[in-house]
Amino acid sequence: MDQSVAVRAAKVRLLLMDVDGVLTDGRIFQLPSPDGGEWTETKGFHSQDGIALQWLHWKGIQTGVISGRNSPAVQMRAKQGHMAYCYQGHIEKIPILEEILAKSGVLPGQVGYIGDDLTDVVIMHRVGFAVAVANARAEVKREAHYVTSTSGGFGALREVGELILKAQGYWTEILQKYEIADA
Repeated sequence: MDQSVAVRAAKVRLLLMDVDGVLTDGRIFQLPSPDGGEWTETKGFHSQDGIALQWLHWKGIQTGVISGRNSPAVQMRAKQGHMAYCYQGHIEKIPILEEILAKSGVLPGQVGYIGDDLTDVVIMHRVGFAVAVANARAEVKREAHYVTSTSGGFGALREVGELILKAQGYWTEILQKYEIADA
């Protein structure tokens, strides 16, 4: 791990992220409701991202999403993942970041953010650890402190979660929990 990345990751107390293209592969599924009257938006999430959310929660690192779209699936994922913050329907993300900072008491330098598209860059410029997923737009990757090797929706959050846990000295403890010798 690059030393400057490790220093930034070691400071993270709050990890925020976009949803579409980060927690998902960016595809959105519209399904008819059981009565056939309304359509419901749903998304596919990666199970390895889910366990990373659990581990971050166990270690006191808050998580949350800021998404431009509204989806019941996101609300459910946030609840299952013990996310402290779930903001949907917000393309303008700076006011939401400011609200989260005020509520959490966390300093901007202690925030990590994972994004994939242009609307995420404004947040990436305001946090201590800016991450772009492998499938992010080139412009977003150029603004990131770290670019994942994994695409959004395929375990990118897991990669970032492990990186943070390693930088903060928790990874060996996680491995021991699952009876895995530290390599």
